[in-house]
Amino acid sequence: MVKLRLKRCGRKQQAVYRIVAIDVRSRREGRDLRKVGFYDPIKNQTCLNVPAILYFLEKGAQPTRTVYDILRKADFFKEKERTLN
Repeated sequence: MVKLRLKRCGRKQQAVYRIVAIDVRSRREGRDLRKVGFYDPIKNQTCLNVPAILYFLEKGAQPTRTVYDILRKADFFKEKERTLN
């Protein structure tokens, strides 16, 4: 099973995260299938690869709770509804 989860990058006390599609059996810093976004909690910046995220969600990938909240704040699900209609 594939999940969309955060992968920690950056320096000590200055964490930034990549949003990645990764197998559930892999550890947090393990090998990812594809990088689908970026999140910086300090600067509150989000960069999403919408077609890649849609692809993995259509294939059955489950976002973690934190990734789901990031996608919701970025109005991803409203954008998804517009592309489907």
